[in-house]
Amino acid sequence: MLIKMAKASDVKSSEITPKSLFDQRRKFLKTAAVAGAGLAIGSIGGSVEAGQPKLPNIAKSKWNQKALGQELTSYRSVTSYNNFYEFGTGKNDPIVYAKDFQPKPWAVKVDGHCEKPGTYSYEDLINPHQLEERVYRFRCVEAWSMVVPWVGIPLADVIKRMNPTGDAKYVAFETLNDPDRMPGQNRRVLRWPYREGLRMDEAMNPLTLLTVGLYGEELPNQNGAPIRLVVPWKYGFKSIKSIVRISFTTQQPPTSWNMSAPREYGFYSNVNPEVNHPRWSQAKERHIGEFLKKPTRMLNGYEEEVAHLYQGMDLKKNF
Repeated sequence: MLIKMAKASDVKSSEITPKSLFDQRRKFLKTAAVAGAGLAIGSIGGSVEAGQPKLPNIAKSKWNQKALGQELTSYRSVTSYNNFYEFGTGKNDPIVYAKDFQPKPWAVKVDGHCEKPGTYSYEDLINPHQLEERVYRFRCVEAWSMVVPWVGIPLADVIKRMNPTGDAKYVAFETLNDPDRMPGQNRRVLRWPYREGLRMDEAMNPLTLLTVGLYGEELPNQNGAPIRLVVPWKYGFKSIKSIVRISFTTQQPPTSWNMSAPREYGFYSNVNPEVNHPRWSQAKERHIGEFLKKPTRMLNGYEEEVAHLYQGMDLKKNF
């Protein structure tokens, strides 16, 4: 099971491998294929070496191969090979076009069926003393995956503070809609703003993370600064970025990819190797930085923790 719930501080200092060594060992050659797409990392614009501001109460990431049982995906790869259509549809577009994006000050509107609606600043939502680091496997529907040390707080902690009523069955999210700051929104590739949603029990699951950093540092712009969602048993597009609205709803909320291509993207978006995307198989995946593909694991390897959420459901019909 690829998850480390213990705190990073539990790793002995003698076992720490500096991030620079990860980068040197794992960085891609300019001619290497990335996720089968033939794209190279290393010649793109923007910086992937400059460190982000450190997060309060989080030491520099201390996860290493010995502690994890598998190498982390390099910081370079995690921050330069992204899906973030608000800044362009190419994997390299976000790091190029998000470099001047200013993610702070930031506010998130909370509304719907809850007792504490309102507009909350980043500081209101994110208590630095609650931040924790978790290493999750992260898989995209295009059949590539990463292993990333995320930093955040359980979404459940935020939900409890808002006191949702008994009518709240789902939690809906929206990304910032500002074409001047997010130039990709000038193209009609999706219906903006980007929308996502979870069933309440999915949102309350301990694995669901409201994320503000990676590798012990603040989220880079291209990775969804300043606040994004990470739901490790679902495909990556479910992890909405740059969140500005959280709504508690009675009805299943619309989600961007389900609205755009309902035959290809279901509401649940669980990693299920038995459900093929109409244009490719989901049975195997390629870990970024590796050449050979490996079998895709049901629910991305988190079956023990979340399978009970879907007991009795047809996961081929409810994809």
